[in-house]
Amino acid sequence: MRPPEWTGDEFVEALNAPVEPPFAGSVAVLRSPPTMPEDLVRAAAARLATLPSVVVAGPGCQPSGAGLGLVDVCAASDDQVQDVVAGFEGSPLAAQATTLLLRGAERRSVGDGLVVESAVFSALQAGPEHTAWRRRTPRRDRPDTGASRVHVRRTAGLLEVVLARPGAANALDARMRDELLEALAVAEADPALRVEIRAEGPTFCAGGDLDEFGTAPDPATAHVVRLRRSVGAALERVAARVTVVIGGAAVGSGVELAAFAGRVVARPDARFSLPELGLGLVPGAGGTVSLPRRIGRHRTAWLALTGRVVDASTARAWGLVDEIRLV
Repeated sequence: MRPPEWTGDEFVEALNAPVEPPFAGSVAVLRSPPTMPEDLVRAAAARLATLPSVVVAGPGCQPSGAGLGLVDVCAASDDQVQDVVAGFEGSPLAAQATTLLLRGAERRSVGDGLVVESAVFSALQAGPEHTAWRRRTPRRDRPDTGASRVHVRRTAGLLEVVLARPGAANALDARMRDELLEALAVAEADPALRVEIRAEGPTFCAGGDLDEFGTAPDPATAHVVRLRRSVGAALERVAARVTVVIGGAAVGSGVELAAFAGRVVARPDARFSLPELGLGLVPGAGGTVSLPRRIGRHRTAWLALTGRVVDASTARAWGLVDEIRLV
Protein backbone atom coordinates (compact mmCIF):
# COMPACT_ATOMS: atom_id res chain seq x y z
CA MET A 1 0.00 0.00 0.00
CA ARG A 2 1.32 3.43 -0.89
CA PRO A 3 0.05 5.95 1.65
CA PRO A 4 -1.46 9.27 0.57
CA GLU A 5 0.95 12.17 0.29
CA TRP A 6 0.24 15.67 1.52
CA THR A 7 1.87 19.07 1.47
CA GLY A 8 2.26 20.53 4.93
CA ASP A 9 -0.37 23.19 4.24
CA GLU A 10 -2.91 20.65 2.95
CA PHE A 11 -2.31 18.59 6.06
CA VAL A 12 -2.86 21.53 8.40
CA GLU A 13 -6.08 22.48 6.59
CA ALA A 14 -7.38 18.90 6.86
CA LEU A 15 -6.67 18.78 10.59
CA ASN A 16 -8.30 22.15 11.23
CA ALA A 17 -11.44 21.29 9.24
CA PRO A 18 -14.59 20.44 11.26
CA VAL A 19 -14.69 16.84 10.01
CA GLU A 20 -12.51 13.80 10.65
CA PRO A 21 -9.35 13.98 8.49
CA PRO A 22 -9.18 11.33 5.75
CA PHE A 23 -5.91 9.96 7.14
CA ALA A 24 -7.43 9.01 10.51
CA GLY A 25 -6.59 5.38 11.25
CA SER A 26 -3.93 5.18 8.54
CA VAL A 27 -0.48 6.37 7.43
CA ALA A 28 0.05 9.79 5.88
CA VAL A 29 3.25 11.13 4.29
CA LEU A 30 4.19 14.81 4.27
CA ARG A 31 6.23 15.89 1.27
CA SER A 32 6.80 19.49 2.37
CA PRO A 33 6.71 21.37 5.69
CA PRO A 34 3.83 23.73 6.46
CA THR A 35 4.18 27.39 5.58
CA MET A 36 0.96 28.57 7.23
CA PRO A 37 0.83 30.84 10.31
CA GLU A 38 2.20 29.17 13.43
CA ASP A 39 -1.08 29.40 15.35
CA LEU A 40 -2.81 27.30 12.69
CA VAL A 41 0.03 24.76 12.73
CA ARG A 42 -0.14 24.49 16.53
CA ALA A 43 -3.91 24.01 16.43
CA ALA A 44 -3.47 21.23 13.87
CA ALA A 45 -0.77 19.56 16.00
CA ALA A 46 -3.03 19.72 19.05
CA ARG A 47 -5.76 17.86 17.18
CA LEU A 48 -3.31 15.32 15.79
CA ALA A 49 -2.10 14.54 19.33
CA THR A 50 -5.21 12.45 19.98
CA LEU A 51 -5.92 11.23 16.43
CA PRO A 52 -5.07 7.55 15.80
CA SER A 53 -2.72 7.67 12.81
CA VAL A 54 0.93 7.53 11.79
CA VAL A 55 2.45 10.57 10.07
CA VAL A 56 5.79 10.38 8.27
CA ALA A 57 7.82 13.33 7.03
CA GLY A 58 9.15 12.02 3.73
CA PRO A 59 12.59 12.73 2.30
CA GLY A 60 12.91 16.38 1.44
CA CYS A 61 10.45 17.42 4.14
CA GLN A 62 12.27 18.85 7.14
CA PRO A 63 9.69 20.30 9.52
CA SER A 64 10.88 22.49 12.35
CA GLY A 65 9.33 24.38 15.23
CA ALA A 66 5.59 23.87 15.43
CA GLY A 67 5.74 21.72 12.28
CA LEU A 68 7.51 18.95 14.21
CA GLY A 69 4.28 18.45 16.12
CA LEU A 70 2.66 17.27 12.89
CA VAL A 71 4.88 14.23 12.32
CA ASP A 72 5.74 11.00 14.13
CA VAL A 73 8.74 9.89 12.05
CA CYS A 74 11.23 11.82 9.93
CA ALA A 75 12.28 9.51 7.08
CA ALA A 76 15.56 10.03 5.25
CA SER A 77 14.54 7.96 2.21
CA ASP A 78 11.55 6.39 0.50
CA ASP A 79 12.80 3.04 1.80
CA GLN A 80 12.42 4.32 5.34
CA VAL A 81 8.90 5.46 4.54
CA GLN A 82 8.11 1.96 3.31
CA ASP A 83 9.61 0.47 6.48
CA VAL A 84 7.11 2.47 8.52
CA VAL A 85 4.24 1.48 6.20
CA ALA A 86 5.21 -2.20 6.50
CA GLY A 87 5.24 -1.96 10.28
CA PHE A 88 1.84 -0.31 10.27
CA GLU A 89 0.34 -2.88 7.94
CA GLY A 90 1.58 -5.72 10.16
CA SER A 91 0.12 -4.28 13.39
CA PRO A 92 -2.01 -1.19 12.74
CA LEU A 93 -3.53 -1.04 16.23
CA ALA A 94 -0.16 -1.27 17.96
CA ALA A 95 1.37 1.22 15.50
CA GLN A 96 -1.27 3.83 16.23
CA ALA A 97 -1.01 3.17 19.96
CA THR A 98 2.74 3.73 19.72
CA THR A 99 2.45 7.12 18.04
CA LEU A 100 -0.29 8.26 20.41
CA LEU A 101 1.89 7.35 23.40
CA LEU A 102 4.93 9.11 22.01
CA ARG A 103 3.12 12.30 21.03
CA GLY A 104 2.45 12.96 24.70
CA ALA A 105 5.75 11.68 26.07
CA GLU A 106 7.38 15.08 26.49
CA ARG A 107 4.51 16.37 28.63
CA ARG A 108 4.52 13.48 31.12
CA SER A 109 6.66 12.83 34.16
CA VAL A 110 8.50 9.51 34.31
CA GLY A 111 5.88 8.09 36.69
CA ASP A 112 2.95 9.26 34.58
CA GLY A 113 4.62 7.90 31.45
CA LEU A 114 5.11 4.45 32.97
CA VAL A 115 1.46 4.31 34.04
CA VAL A 116 0.15 5.27 30.59
CA GLU A 117 2.55 2.95 28.74
CA SER A 118 1.61 0.00 30.95
CA ALA A 119 -2.11 0.62 30.49
CA VAL A 120 -1.74 0.69 26.70
CA PHE A 121 0.50 -2.39 26.76
CA SER A 122 -2.10 -4.27 28.80
CA ALA A 123 -4.93 -3.26 26.47
CA LEU A 124 -2.97 -4.50 23.46
CA GLN A 125 -2.20 -7.80 25.23
CA ALA A 126 -5.93 -8.49 25.05
CA GLY A 127 -6.19 -7.30 21.45
CA PRO A 128 -6.33 -9.26 18.20
CA GLU A 129 -2.77 -8.53 17.02
CA HIS A 130 -1.02 -9.86 20.11
CA THR A 131 -3.46 -12.74 20.37
CA ALA A 132 -2.65 -13.74 16.80
CA TRP A 133 1.10 -13.54 17.53
CA ARG A 134 0.73 -15.73 20.61
CA ARG A 135 -1.25 -18.27 18.56
CA ARG A 136 1.56 -18.38 15.99
CA THR A 137 4.26 -18.55 18.67
CA PRO A 138 3.78 -21.45 21.07
CA ARG A 139 5.41 -21.21 24.46
CA ARG A 140 8.47 -23.38 25.08
CA ASP A 141 9.07 -25.36 28.23
CA ARG A 142 12.52 -24.65 29.59
CA PRO A 143 14.04 -26.55 32.49
CA ASP A 144 14.57 -24.25 35.46
CA THR A 145 17.81 -24.96 37.30
CA GLY A 146 16.96 -22.48 40.02
CA ALA A 147 20.15 -20.54 39.34
CA SER A 148 20.28 -16.82 40.08
CA ARG A 149 19.42 -14.57 37.17
CA VAL A 150 21.51 -11.69 38.48
CA HIS A 151 24.92 -11.72 40.16
CA VAL A 152 25.64 -8.87 42.56
CA ARG A 153 28.97 -7.84 44.05
CA ARG A 154 29.66 -4.86 46.29
CA THR A 155 33.19 -3.53 46.54
CA ALA A 156 34.67 -0.17 47.52
CA GLY A 157 31.63 1.99 46.80
CA LEU A 158 30.66 0.08 43.65
CA LEU A 159 27.69 -2.24 43.22
CA GLU A 160 28.28 -4.52 40.25
CA VAL A 161 25.10 -6.02 38.81
CA VAL A 162 25.52 -8.71 36.16
CA LEU A 163 22.71 -10.24 34.10
CA ALA A 164 23.49 -13.94 34.38
CA ARG A 165 21.16 -15.83 32.09
CA PRO A 166 23.40 -16.17 29.02
CA GLY A 167 21.84 -19.48 27.93
CA ALA A 168 18.60 -17.55 27.28
CA ALA A 169 20.38 -14.48 25.85
CA ASN A 170 19.68 -12.77 29.19
CA ALA A 171 15.98 -12.55 28.42
CA LEU A 172 14.19 -10.65 31.16
CA ASP A 173 11.78 -12.92 33.02
CA ALA A 174 9.94 -12.35 36.30
CA ARG A 175 12.76 -13.77 38.38
CA MET A 176 15.39 -11.56 36.73
CA ARG A 177 13.09 -8.56 37.21
CA ASP A 178 12.73 -9.31 40.92
CA GLU A 179 16.47 -9.87 41.40
CA LEU A 180 17.23 -6.61 39.62
CA LEU A 181 14.80 -4.81 41.91
CA GLU A 182 16.54 -6.30 44.95
CA ALA A 183 19.91 -5.07 43.70
CA LEU A 184 18.61 -1.60 42.93
CA ALA A 185 17.02 -1.42 46.38
CA VAL A 186 20.52 -1.82 47.85
CA ALA A 187 21.71 1.10 45.72
CA GLU A 188 18.74 3.22 46.72
CA ALA A 189 19.38 2.54 50.40
CA ASP A 190 23.03 3.68 50.13
CA PRO A 191 23.43 6.98 48.23
CA ALA A 192 27.23 6.54 48.26
CA LEU A 193 27.09 3.49 46.00
CA ARG A 194 27.79 3.70 42.30
CA VAL A 195 26.12 1.03 40.16
CA GLU A 196 27.43 -0.72 37.08
CA ILE A 197 25.17 -3.06 35.13
CA ARG A 198 26.55 -5.44 32.53
CA ALA A 199 25.79 -8.95 31.26
CA GLU A 200 27.38 -12.36 30.86
CA GLY A 201 27.65 -13.81 27.36
CA PRO A 202 27.56 -12.27 23.89
CA THR A 203 24.09 -10.72 24.25
CA PHE A 204 23.33 -7.96 26.71
CA CYS A 205 19.60 -8.68 26.82
CA ALA A 206 17.23 -10.22 24.28
CA GLY A 207 14.27 -8.38 25.77
CA GLY A 208 11.35 -9.80 27.71
CA ASP A 209 11.10 -13.58 27.98
CA LEU A 210 8.54 -14.34 25.28
CA ASP A 211 7.52 -17.57 26.98
CA GLU A 212 6.11 -15.53 29.87
CA PHE A 213 4.02 -13.24 27.67
CA GLY A 214 0.35 -13.79 28.44
CA THR A 215 0.90 -15.92 31.55
CA ALA A 216 -0.60 -13.34 33.93
CA PRO A 217 -4.18 -14.10 35.03
CA ASP A 218 -5.48 -11.16 32.98
CA PRO A 219 -4.21 -7.90 31.45
CA ALA A 220 -5.57 -5.76 34.29
CA THR A 221 -3.64 -7.75 36.89
CA ALA A 222 -0.55 -7.62 34.69
CA HIS A 223 -0.85 -3.82 34.57
CA VAL A 224 -0.86 -3.53 38.36
CA VAL A 225 2.07 -5.94 38.74
CA ARG A 226 4.03 -4.08 36.06
CA LEU A 227 3.66 -0.83 37.99
CA ARG A 228 4.43 -2.33 41.41
CA ARG A 229 7.51 -4.17 40.08
CA SER A 230 8.88 -1.57 37.69
CA VAL A 231 12.63 -1.87 37.08
CA GLY A 232 12.45 1.32 35.02
CA ALA A 233 11.06 3.31 37.95
CA ALA A 234 13.73 1.88 40.26
CA LEU A 235 16.49 2.73 37.78
CA GLU A 236 15.21 6.26 37.36
CA ARG A 237 15.40 6.88 41.11
CA VAL A 238 19.16 6.13 41.16
CA ALA A 239 19.94 7.00 37.53
CA ALA A 240 22.64 9.56 38.26
CA ARG A 241 24.78 6.82 39.84
CA VAL A 242 24.14 4.10 37.24
CA THR A 243 26.33 3.10 34.30
CA VAL A 244 25.12 0.38 31.94
CA VAL A 245 27.71 -1.40 29.80
CA ILE A 246 26.27 -3.00 26.66
CA GLY A 247 27.84 -5.55 24.36
CA GLY A 248 25.98 -7.39 21.63
CA ALA A 249 22.24 -7.01 21.23
CA ALA A 250 20.10 -4.85 23.51
CA VAL A 251 16.60 -5.71 22.38
CA GLY A 252 13.26 -4.44 23.67
CA SER A 253 13.43 -4.15 27.44
CA GLY A 254 17.22 -4.44 27.19
CA VAL A 255 17.54 -1.03 25.58
CA GLU A 256 14.45 0.44 27.25
CA LEU A 257 15.83 -0.11 30.74
CA ALA A 258 19.40 0.83 29.82
CA ALA A 259 18.16 4.20 28.56
CA PHE A 260 17.05 5.14 32.09
CA ALA A 261 20.68 5.04 33.29
CA GLY A 262 22.69 8.19 33.74
CA ARG A 263 25.44 6.77 31.55
CA VAL A 264 25.37 4.11 28.83
CA VAL A 265 28.62 2.67 27.49
CA ALA A 266 28.55 0.47 24.39
CA ARG A 267 31.08 -1.91 22.94
CA PRO A 268 31.62 -1.53 19.18
CA ASP A 269 29.51 -4.67 18.59
CA ALA A 270 26.48 -3.29 20.43
CA ARG A 271 23.19 -3.04 18.56
CA PHE A 272 19.76 -1.84 19.55
CA SER A 273 16.18 -2.54 18.48
CA LEU A 274 12.54 -2.35 19.56
CA PRO A 275 10.68 -5.38 18.12
CA GLU A 276 7.43 -5.13 20.11
CA LEU A 277 5.29 -4.00 17.17
CA GLY A 278 5.79 -7.43 15.60
CA LEU A 279 4.13 -8.89 18.70
CA GLY A 280 1.18 -6.53 18.41
CA LEU A 281 2.45 -4.47 21.36
CA VAL A 282 4.11 -1.20 22.31
CA PRO A 283 7.37 -1.11 24.27
CA GLY A 284 6.41 -2.22 27.77
CA ALA A 285 9.48 -1.80 30.00
CA GLY A 286 9.44 1.99 29.90
CA GLY A 287 10.77 2.57 26.40
CA THR A 288 8.22 5.26 25.52
CA VAL A 289 9.49 7.10 28.60
CA SER A 290 13.25 6.49 28.62
CA LEU A 291 14.12 6.60 24.92
CA PRO A 292 12.43 9.91 24.05
CA ARG A 293 14.41 11.54 26.85
CA ARG A 294 17.61 10.45 25.13
CA ILE A 295 16.85 10.48 21.40
CA GLY A 296 13.52 12.30 21.03
CA ARG A 297 10.14 10.90 20.17
CA HIS A 298 10.64 10.89 16.38
CA ARG A 299 13.64 8.56 16.46
CA THR A 300 11.98 6.45 19.14
CA ALA A 301 8.96 6.12 16.87
CA TRP A 302 11.14 5.07 13.94
CA LEU A 303 12.75 2.33 16.02
CA ALA A 304 9.40 1.12 17.37
CA LEU A 305 7.46 1.28 14.11
CA THR A 306 10.09 -0.40 11.94
CA GLY A 307 11.85 -2.79 14.31
CA ARG A 308 15.10 -1.87 12.58
CA VAL A 309 18.45 -2.45 14.27
CA VAL A 310 20.71 0.51 15.10
CA ASP A 311 24.45 -0.02 15.48
CA ALA A 312 26.69 1.45 18.16
CA SER A 313 27.94 4.38 16.07
CA THR A 314 24.41 5.47 15.17
CA ALA A 315 23.31 5.06 18.77
CA ARG A 316 26.22 7.26 19.86
CA ALA A 317 25.38 9.93 17.28
CA TRP A 318 21.77 9.95 18.46
CA GLY A 319 22.63 10.07 22.17
CA LEU A 320 21.23 6.66 22.97
CA VAL A 321 24.69 5.77 24.28
CA ASP A 322 27.23 8.13 25.78
CA GLU A 323 30.47 6.38 24.88
CA ILE A 324 31.80 3.56 22.70
CA ARG A 325 34.81 1.69 23.96
CA LEU A 326 36.23 -1.79 24.39
CA VAL A 327 35.14 -2.96 27.82
